[in-house]
Amino acid sequence: MKKVLKDKIIQVCNKKIAQKGSNVGLSFYAFFANKNDDPEGLMEMATWWILTHKLDHFEKAEKIKQMVEEQG
Repeated sequence: MKKVLKDKIIQVCNKKIAQKGSNVGLSFYAFFANKNDDPEGLMEMATWWILTHKLDHFEKAEKIKQMVEEQG
């Protein structure tokens, strides 16, 4: 996964956790605008989320953040 996408994931997770608490759930769409302005990034995220890790549609933001940080 590209560093810019990793950084964005961590930033969004931190923001959502701060706003809604440690139990907040996210889908992979949470990291993108509601318009198709980054189709390659969206596909990279979808592949990581669905195919690589076989995650549910919604996962805890803390779990996603930890997974991305552990990837290095």
